[in-house]
Amino acid sequence: MAAETFLAADLGASSGRVMAGSFDGRLLALSEVNRFENGPVVVAGSKHWDLLHLWSNICRGLTAAGAKYGDQIRSVGVDTWGVDFALLGRNNVLLGNPNHYRDHRTDGILDKAFRLVSREEIFHHSGLQFMQFNTLYQLLAMKWADSPLLEMAESLLMMPDVFNWLLTGVKVNEFTNATTTQFYNPTRGHWAADLFERFQLPLHILEEITQPGTKLGHLRQELAEETGLNNVEVVLPGTHDTASAVMAVPARGVGAEKPDWCYISSGTWSLMGLELPRPVVNDRCLQLNFTNEGGVGGTIRLLKNIGGLWLIQECRRIWAKQGCEFTWEALLRLSAEAQPLVSMVNPDDATLLAPADMPHAMRDYCRRTGQAQPADEGAMVRCALESLALRYRQVLGHLEELADTKIRTIHIVGGGALNRQLCQFTADACNRRVIAGPVEATAIGNVMMQAVAAGAVSNIAEAREVIRHSFSVEEYEPSEHREAWEAAYGVFERLTT
Repeated sequence: MAAETFLAADLGASSGRVMAGSFDGRLLALSEVNRFENGPVVVAGSKHWDLLHLWSNICRGLTAAGAKYGDQIRSVGVDTWGVDFALLGRNNVLLGNPNHYRDHRTDGILDKAFRLVSREEIFHHSGLQFMQFNTLYQLLAMKWADSPLLEMAESLLMMPDVFNWLLTGVKVNEFTNATTTQFYNPTRGHWAADLFERFQLPLHILEEITQPGTKLGHLRQELAEETGLNNVEVVLPGTHDTASAVMAVPARGVGAEKPDWCYISSGTWSLMGLELPRPVVNDRCLQLNFTNEGGVGGTIRLLKNIGGLWLIQECRRIWAKQGCEFTWEALLRLSAEAQPLVSMVNPDDATLLAPADMPHAMRDYCRRTGQAQPADEGAMVRCALESLALRYRQVLGHLEELADTKIRTIHIVGGGALNRQLCQFTADACNRRVIAGPVEATAIGNVMMQAVAAGAVSNIAEAREVIRHSFSVEEYEPSEHREAWEAAYGVFERLTT
């Protein structure tokens, strides 16, 4: 068959890109069309996303793709991070730039929310882990600040929903991103209207929930003319980037009752979990603060958000400000030379969420917990990587408990799959085989969901078979240092429980 091309607008918390996936009926080839920076913009003390910057770069990427691939292009899909949103007012007027999830407006908000509705009741309605930046608490922060934007709002669109509306004029709330809000009920399969109304939030702003694989329609006429993409449809992938990344895990089967593999979508955040046929909403899941988010094919992703490579990204940023710019390769060389398993941090400690100075915050954590403070950059990076691996070990045990299963293989996808130290540390800490790759999992999952919608492949299981044949992976086995890692895990558990 002639190659068909599917475009993925894949937006992460630090960068975005438009990727082209060309599928010849057997293999998928991925190429980058346009890459651009992303990140928070501070305006009058508040952190925002630069929506117009992102939109202009998406359009630039679509235009470049049209010039390169022409009539081969079948559709385009958008994925982004979760929880953040934009509001539209009367006549679909965009009400301001969306806030960034690390904005401090939600600091301390959980305790205030629990005074109105208990933690247990919120979890019963949503099955979602508690993080202060979940959409529910961002809306409550607006309400309690008497935001005029919330008063004027007629539609709430999650970040990928905003771009889908800009592309097509159609307003929907896609399923996988809707499940990150903490006002979607995964057991009942619709908005948790009772919970939303308990907080006296305006239910009318929520749109229809729409599943991955849905064809929204063609590009707006003026956009089709500008980009040259006539007759190109917009298709919903798993618009939450982790949902698309999990779609690209090169495993067999979809949503097994007792899966023998788990995934880590590794980047700024590490999202570690299982793909299940139904949510796990019980007291133990609440106690462990796990989350039930939507996946492709009607699956549920039982997972834990873990701090991720944010720790090193922020250290690197601070060191650059101080005049010491390190490449990732240089930092990993320094880490390899550092003494192993000397000190560790909890990647999810509140003091590491958004500190002004990450190296200082990590050293202070070690000081407060009676550990040696990392002496230099190499020790700091090694501390971060080993701490992540130990946190994965902890979450692995909880996943096996919650799903009553035995996990034999850990799939690491995303940018972290390139970090050989992290992959080997994960195999060592967890005493499991690690399969690393594909790296561009989010864009691949986005593209292959479009291919399913187009009928180019018959289902998600077949799409994963294409991915296995199209992209190489690297395997890691546990090393012989079991006793050292076991001892370190004992220390880590005492720090985090």
